[in-house]
Amino acid sequence: MLFSPTLAGDATATLTIEVLDVSPKGGDIHADLYDRASYPHDDNPITFVAVPAKMPETVVTMTGLTPGTYAVKVFQDYNRNGEFDMNWLGLPLEKYGFSNDARPILSEPGFERTKFNLSPGANTIMIHLR
Repeated sequence: MLFSPTLAGDATATLTIEVLDVSPKGGDIHADLYDRASYPHDDNPITFVAVPAKMPETVVTMTGLTPGTYAVKVFQDYNRNGEFDMNWLGLPLEKYGFSNDARPILSEPGFERTKFNLSPGANTIMIHLR
C-alpha cells in the first residue's frame, strides 16, 4: 500500500528510508512521516508507506514531499494487521525504530530527538529496528 500525496509547494523531495535489522518473521514494514504538529498523533501522519519486509534490509521510498523538518516512525508488522502490537504491559511485540535511530526512554522519543531536514531532491536516512 502506498499513500504519498504531493504536498503544497513547487519543489518536491523524495525520501528513501533504509530500514535495517529486519526480522525473518516477515510481514510488512510500515513507515510514517510526521511534521512537528502531527508527531504526537500516531493515527495522523503526513504520509505513510507499507511494503513487504525483506531481511536484513527493506527500502521504503516516499515521493512528492514538501521539503521541511520531519520525523519518521517505522515498525515491522509481523501479522500484517496494520497496527503496532504490544503486550498487556504495553511492551512492544514487533520491531520498531525512529529517525536518527533515537532510542525510547520509558516512552517513544519526542520530535526534537527524531527530527531531520528534508531537502529538495533525493534524501536518504537509515533506521535500525529494535
